[in-house]
Parts: sequence; structure tokens; C-alpha cells
Amino acid sequence: MEQVDEQIRIITRGTEEIFPLKDLRVKLTRSLKEKTLLTVKFGVDPTSPDLHLGHAVILRKLKTFQELGHKVVLLIGDFTARIGDPSGRSVTRPQLGAEQVRKNAKTYTDQAFKILDRVRTVIDYNSRWFGKMTFEEILKLSAKFTVAQMLARDDFEKRYSEGLPIGLHEFLYPVMQAYDSVVLHADIEIGGTDQIFNMLAGRDLQRESGQEPQVVITMPILEGIDGKQKMSKSLGNHVGLTDPPEEMFGKIMSIPDELMIKYFYLTTDLLNGEIEEINQGLKQGILHPAKAKRRLAREIVTLYHGHSAAEWAEREFDTIFREKELPSQIPEIMVSRELLKDKKIWIVRLITSVGFAKTGSEARRLIQHGGVKLNGKVIQSPDIDIEIKDGYILQVGKRKFARLKLS
Repeated sequence: MEQVDEQIRIITRGTEEIFPLKDLRVKLTRSLKEKTLLTVKFGVDPTSPDLHLGHAVILRKLKTFQELGHKVVLLIGDFTARIGDPSGRSVTRPQLGAEQVRKNAKTYTDQAFKILDRVRTVIDYNSRWFGKMTFEEILKLSAKFTVAQMLARDDFEKRYSEGLPIGLHEFLYPVMQAYDSVVLHADIEIGGTDQIFNMLAGRDLQRESGQEPQVVITMPILEGIDGKQKMSKSLGNHVGLTDPPEEMFGKIMSIPDELMIKYFYLTTDLLNGEIEEINQGLKQGILHPAKAKRRLAREIVTLYHGHSAAEWAEREFDTIFREKELPSQIPEIMVSRELLKDKKIWIVRLITSVGFAKTGSEARRLIQHGGVKLNGKVIQSPDIDIEIKDGYILQVGKRKFARLKLS
């Protein structure tokens, strides 16, 4: 019993909810008694090429289960990604092509092993079963759910009441995620709080299929470095698992002070007692927020790049933000001479061509807010053509630098 209590204490750290906790205790007790492993499932759709700290919240919980000796299945939703998860969406997601999904899936698995134990992780793909299903089988599976069940879901109900379109294929998404759990005989499924509907559907379908329903564990949604919205690459508020050390450190230093403790709990290996000590220090004014944030940034960079890289990243941060100097290492980026006209280039085109802004309008906004410098001089207007030479330093925002080289 003590061993089960200890596992539950470890598992529940940082979780939002467990549906139901008593079932988790039953499964853990049986696992210890019978010396069997629990199958812990996490499904991720490869809808973008990179993973970030938001994904890491769940991956770290999976690692906890691995350390407790259980079987972790990282399910790549290479088939469900072609529909797109409607969770939290006010519009239908664009459907991805098979080739883009395949490329994204490769990067997901590579990056996930920055956290998970490669040897103790089972990688599976739901195209393995959905790619073989007949239309008759899909109809039988869909018949186990009702339209009323789907419309009870918050995002569907809202779109329906506002007269916004809902594609029939979107109703299939929770059905498919539920069926994943049936195929894998999942004992536990972990996901964000936005996945509750989908994961509980898995419990229902397992029960219908004669299986013992999975326990659902939800993890908090991690806000991005803007402190407002869910961390997302598309919103530009993310900290990527493959971000260079100095960029990762700088991004963490930019998060709002009120998010620090949540980040400590969800993204670091510090013990609860250490984090609470930091929290009390902040509340009592004994610990300066900037010092605590530096600790947070060092802990996170160390996890993904090592201790030496974290120390170097902190020095680089001080060089740029305290001493107002250029970083010690500036990547060289080629600029094609074909983009020049009379040895000059439109500043907006330069910024987008080196990849420091996705669109011209984004580049314009950066310039208008004083966020663009060329050789230390602030660019005042987005409508000018500038002369560039080999070795010129372009700075966009606080963390993007490039040493330009004409090709």
C-alpha cells in the first residue's frame, strides 16, 4: 500500500485532474501485485514540425511513468492529423497532406527522445489501423456515438450556436482518438485539459468494447512566453525543445513574473520543496524575481543542452541585455545579390529573406516599433531601401542577429 501511495504522490505532481483517481489506485495495486506493466498512452498529431515546452509538460509526465517501470506508448496521429483536432478551435482546421504529416512525424519522434527513454518507449502510428479500415467498419464505429454527444462539447456547441460551420469529418476526430485507446488497450491516457472530451470518449468506447476503461490524466495548459495564450509555434510565443541555448535562455527570461512558479513545477526537475521555497521568497520580497527567473532559465536550458551550455547562455544574455554588446557568436546568413537593386535592398524584403519575419506586414510592424537595427543603427521606416555589405549586422527584436554575406 505504501508503494502505491508513493507512486500516486509522484504521478499527481503537476496534474490538473485524474478521472477517476480510485481507478488509478486499483490499476497500480494490481500492477504491483501481478508484476505487470500499465500501458500509458499519449497521442500527438504532427501538425507542425517542432515540439516545444508545452508538449514537454506531458512528455515529462510520461517519463515519470517510465521511471516507475510502466510501458509508454507515444502514438503519432499520422492519420488523425489529416483531419485536425477541433479541440478549442473556432474554425475548421486546414487538412494536411500525407507528405507533410510524414515529415513532421519524423521530427516529433527525434525531439521526443530529448525527454523520453528511447529504449522504453513504444512508437506507434494510428495509420496502422485507420489506413486499413473499410467504410463499413467506420460506420459501425461512428454508430457508437450520437450527434447530441458531440454537440455537448463546448467548442462544437459554441460554433453550432453561432452558426459557424462544423465539418462532418470533425465529429470523427474524438471517435478516432477513442478508438486508438481500444486498439492499444490503454490503461492510462495523458493529455492537456483541452483533450478531456476526447479522452473520456476513449473510456466510453473501451467499455463498449468490453475493455476496462482507461484512467484519464489531464495536465495544465502551459501559457507561452507572452503569458496570455497557449504556447504555440504559430503564435510565436513558444520555447522550442531544439531552440539554441542562448535563445531558450532569453525566451525564458521574457516570461511574466507571475508565470514563474507554474513553469518551475511543469518544466523543471526541482523538488516541490525547492519550488515552494522559491515561491515564498518571491512572496516575502526576499528573492528578486529576476534572480528566480535566471534560476528557471538555467534549469530549463540545462535539461535540454547541459550545464555548460546553460552557463554560456547566461553569459550571452548578460552580454546582450546588460552590457548592450553583440553576442559572441552571430550566425552568418547569405543574401542573394539577385535581391539587390543598385546595391540596395528594401528593408522589409531583407528581413523576410533571412527568415526573421514570416510576412512583410510582420516585418513592417517590427520596424515601426523600433525593433530593427542595421550595424547598431535603428531603422526608422519600413519604406526605405538600404545598402548592405559583407559583414553588416542585422538585428531584429532582442534575440535575432545575423551577419550578412552577399552571395
